[in-house]
Amino acid sequence: MTAAARDRLIVALDMPTIEQARLLVSTLGEAVSFYKVGLELLFAGGLDLARDLRRQGKRVFLDMKLLDIGNTVERAVANATELDVTFLTVHGHDLKTLRAAVSGRAGSKVKLLAVTVLTNLSAEDLREQGSSLAPADLVLRRAELARMAGFDGVIASGQEAARIRAATGPDFLIVTPGIRLPGGTTDDQERVMTPDHAIAAGANHIVVGRPITQADDPKLAAETFVHHIADALARTATNPSGPH
Repeated sequence: MTAAARDRLIVALDMPTIEQARLLVSTLGEAVSFYKVGLELLFAGGLDLARDLRRQGKRVFLDMKLLDIGNTVERAVANATELDVTFLTVHGHDLKTLRAAVSGRAGSKVKLLAVTVLTNLSAEDLREQGSSLAPADLVLRRAELARMAGFDGVIASGQEAARIRAATGPDFLIVTPGIRLPGGTTDDQERVMTPDHAIAAGANHIVVGRPITQADDPKLAAETFVHHIADALARTATNPSGPH
């Protein structure tokens, strides 16, 4: 159960330098098997780090949040598949972009995840963008578009995971950021959830950044999250009729 739980935890390497990221990976050691490399690090040599992580046997979530005309997205995804990453993100705004990404992924094992609504956005933020939908409704709409396009899953808050799971079935991946331990700070996140509740709601993986990367003891913090996931998986196993 602990090994399965460890595979569900993705640590976000959201830091400014490769040196800091490499030090953290070394500190975490075998406690973490899956890492997210996002935009901040990509502009500081993150692609080389992604390659190194793969050589170490780690899995990599390349969080590029692609959004452009279809032809550009298709070719960008095709190039990204050469990195042998596990997950790659594309903004889930429209079917044209999503279908172009699926075309670019052809023949690759990379799993495409659509970004639904960023977890730092509130209903007021969405209204400023011109959307009249509540965050949960927009998330569900974009998850449905992603499934129609042939995506493997979505990035979504744990608060929407149960609705997505009910609408998309058991094989659609739900990867959930904005995860905090009970009593932890929310930082700049609006729609947060504990690891236990996210897994119980149907999330396949949780993404954790600052609660681990800025902890006094990052390895202990990572192990704490793994234990929470393991407990949630154990409870889900004894209640197969639940949401997950």
